[in-house]
Amino acid sequence: MLMQVLDAMIALWISLIVVGLALGFVAGFFIKAYLAKKSTDTAKIQADKIIASANEEAEKIKKQSINEAKEEVTFLRQEAEADIKERKSIVVELENKLNSREDTLDRRSSNLDRREEMLSIKEAKIDEKKAELEQQNNKVEALLKQQEQKLVEVAGMTKEEARQIIMATVHETMKLEIAQYVKDEEERARAEVKNKAKNILAIAIQKYAGETAGEATVSTVSLPVEEMKGRIIGREGRNIRAFESLTGVDLIIDDTPEAVVLSGFDPVRREIARKSLEILVTDGRIHPGRIEEVVDRCRGEVEMTIREMGEDAVFKTGIGKIHPDLIKLIGRLNFRTSYGQNVLKHSIETAMIAGKLASEIGENEMLARRAGLLHDIGKAVDHEIEGSHVEIGVELAQKYHEPKEVIDAIASHHEDVAPKTIIAVLVAAADALSSARPGARSDSLENYTKRLENLEAISNGIKGVQSSFAIQAGREVRVIVNPEEIDDLETITVARQIKNEIEAKLQYPGTIKVTVIRETRATDVAK
Repeated sequence: MLMQVLDAMIALWISLIVVGLALGFVAGFFIKAYLAKKSTDTAKIQADKIIASANEEAEKIKKQSINEAKEEVTFLRQEAEADIKERKSIVVELENKLNSREDTLDRRSSNLDRREEMLSIKEAKIDEKKAELEQQNNKVEALLKQQEQKLVEVAGMTKEEARQIIMATVHETMKLEIAQYVKDEEERARAEVKNKAKNILAIAIQKYAGETAGEATVSTVSLPVEEMKGRIIGREGRNIRAFESLTGVDLIIDDTPEAVVLSGFDPVRREIARKSLEILVTDGRIHPGRIEEVVDRCRGEVEMTIREMGEDAVFKTGIGKIHPDLIKLIGRLNFRTSYGQNVLKHSIETAMIAGKLASEIGENEMLARRAGLLHDIGKAVDHEIEGSHVEIGVELAQKYHEPKEVIDAIASHHEDVAPKTIIAVLVAAADALSSARPGARSDSLENYTKRLENLEAISNGIKGVQSSFAIQAGREVRVIVNPEEIDDLETITVARQIKNEIEAKLQYPGTIKVTVIRETRATDVAK
């Protein structure tokens, strides 16, 4: 029973709670609705205030913009008015200038009109004077003819005869004046150039003086005993045939005691043969197989020596980088001679002299040395390739892309063509100095005697020459003239004539000095 009462009471409380909750929910809803409406009204009131404020601000901005626009329009109007005024002033100024120019042109036009009138008057006067001058000229010509006729009658000779006498007198006078002028100019040139030329040449020669040696066209190999000649020849000559076939050199075995001679046109082959034969003689084993082995070994050694000599020459002259094939050709020049002068030593000497000459006159010293070293490069292969050593050298320099100055120096150092550069002229001068130096080159007695005879014959063929003497191995000729036929000034003409004849008729290395001597003696006897 108690439990039922409790259940009823619980159910009642639950019902009351549910009803309370329902009433609370309804009350909350109405309260929320009321609050929402109140918030909406408040927001509407604020929005109305904001809109009113914005309208007021917009009105202010509008009024401000209108005022600024009015001010801008006013400023632009003022600017435009000022520009118009300035343009008007410029137009007025231009009009004034045009008016001034028109006035100037009018004045010039009037001046030209006056000048034309004055020129017309002057022309008329000139015509009158011209007519007067023509009349006077006619009178003068008539008087000259009369005087000429009188001179012919008085002198007893024609006009042509008188002209010839006058021309002969003038010729003699001018001849002396020309000789005196030539003498004065030569003395002046010597005074200015001689000392400087001596200094340049002295410095160039002092800086480098290369060794010179006479090279033979044959090589001699000494033998330890005379019986070695038989072993070199071999049975039925097989050893000597094998040796000559492998080396390309002739082996001459004659009556010379304990020596054999190697003869060959190619100096490199001759050097290979000499070294090979020396090794064979020292070794003692001489047969075709051994000969072939030694010749091959010596050929390699000679090729290495050639390269080393070429590299040494390039290093000594300091010409910089050069093609490896040209280095080999430079080394081959050591086995080539020209009139007994070693061509490699001559090329090095020419390079150094040319370099010093270039340095003294402000040219490229390294380029001059390069051209000097390569000027005779064609001689390294001129026995293998057809053509002169100049033509071959030019082709080699072009093939290996040498500078144009080097090519020009090679082409012109024997005056086959005219030099185009200063470097070419310096190389030609250095080449002449190196080859003409006493002792540098050997010459045969026959050629030497013939050159002296030709020099004396050319000198004796000049009118007024009494005698001549070639001295200093043909590098100077001294001429004695007849003092009754040649005066002091004419000695200059005689020296020049002999110089021209020598240059036209003779071929010679270096230079030849011509000295003309005129001597007058007065003799009396005291009693």
